[in-house]
Amino acid sequence: MYKNKLIIILLLFIFTTSFIIGQTLVVGDKAKDFALPYATKDTIIRAGIKLSEVIGKKIIILAFYPADWSPGCTQQLCTFRDNFERFSKLDAEILAISGDYVWSHKNWAENKNYPFKLLSDHNHKVAKLYESYNKEYGYNKRTVFVIDTKGLISYIDWKYDVSGDSSFQNLQKALQNIQR
Repeated sequence: MYKNKLIIILLLFIFTTSFIIGQTLVVGDKAKDFALPYATKDTIIRAGIKLSEVIGKKIIILAFYPADWSPGCTQQLCTFRDNFERFSKLDAEILAISGDYVWSHKNWAENKNYPFKLLSDHNHKVAKLYESYNKEYGYNKRTVFVIDTKGLISYIDWKYDVSGDSSFQNLQKALQNIQR
């Protein structure tokens, strides 16, 4: 009897906390599949990439960000660029996602020499799936998800902070702790 009451209380807490905070995705959830066009510094791939087709090959970092060329986003993605080799050694692939068009992504990636894919989610469908869309301002929030090789969300940073290195350090630790 006591165990059942405890379970009910716990479930109510989880439900109300998620409802109040607005985030229902949690670590351990299956990653939501999507397909988006993308650009690299070398090309535009309109056929895109489908998440379910890359799951299992590498650990995936989904990095939602507001806009190409903006100072905070440039700082975030330049940090990823500058640590790309470190991510590669941890068998991680970066998929950076914003609402900008692929041609903007390509120009920005070429200008900043980004060695990873920039996905175009112009209608913010994927950002909404991952609760990373700022409805009030009409752009993506700066959130980061790590998806393990089984397709499960293993880390979430709802407010990735570029003003210091704590968010980046937390991401690094999360990647190192994933069981391969």
